Amino acid sequence: MSLQDKLDAFRADFKAGKPPFRVPPEVHPIMERATAELIASGQAARAVKAGDQAPEFRLLDQDGNTMSSADLLARGPLVVTFYRGVWCPHGNIELQALNEALPRLKDLGANIVAISPQTAVNSRESVRINQLGFPVLTDAKSEVAAAFGLRFNLPDYLIELYKTLRNDLPAFNADPSWTLPMPARYVIAQSGVVVYSEVNPDYTQRPDPAEIYPVLEKAARHG
Repeated sequence: MSLQDKLDAFRADFKAGKPPFRVPPEVHPIMERATAELIASGQAARAVKAGDQAPEFRLLDQDGNTMSSADLLARGPLVVTFYRGVWCPHGNIELQALNEALPRLKDLGANIVAISPQTAVNSRESVRINQLGFPVLTDAKSEVAAAFGLRFNLPDYLIELYKTLRNDLPAFNADPSWTLPMPARYVIAQSGVVVYSEVNPDYTQRPDPAEIYPVLEKAARHG
């Protein structure tokens, strides 16, 4: 089953209210409205894309270790996925799919990191529940996401909905701003140039990890 098939199956269960998803039906149009407005804003088209120089970053992983893009790129191509947080089931399903792809990514000489605005405690939970073999880096206040053009402000009506659903982003992220990164996946060549980008303001849509294999195979052929 592809990653998108898994996401579509989850979404169907969520909308049908199957256990453990007991949310009122009026929740779904509100979420869909917010997604439609983010799509209409055109922000995704303005984000960092293939051919651009990737912004550099230096962040702490879930265990407090400093990881920099420069050090990671010295070892090979870098796969970066922007992750909303442990509270997001869509993001967790994607991390699990990337973790399943990890042996192939390593065979192709690549490293992978997830970048999230959540605190280290929540990142440790992400690593634990998804049994990840790669780190989750804390991007305080989504500053790195902003450098990539991904950070956006949640509309007031969505903030109120999140509060009723107990998605307390200020607590998850230790940041009162109610901002998130759009889900995105990048492959950065050792030169620092982005050679693959997928940014989608619809958080229910994610590319399959297999899509980046040809990109990494080409990078390996060209050194």
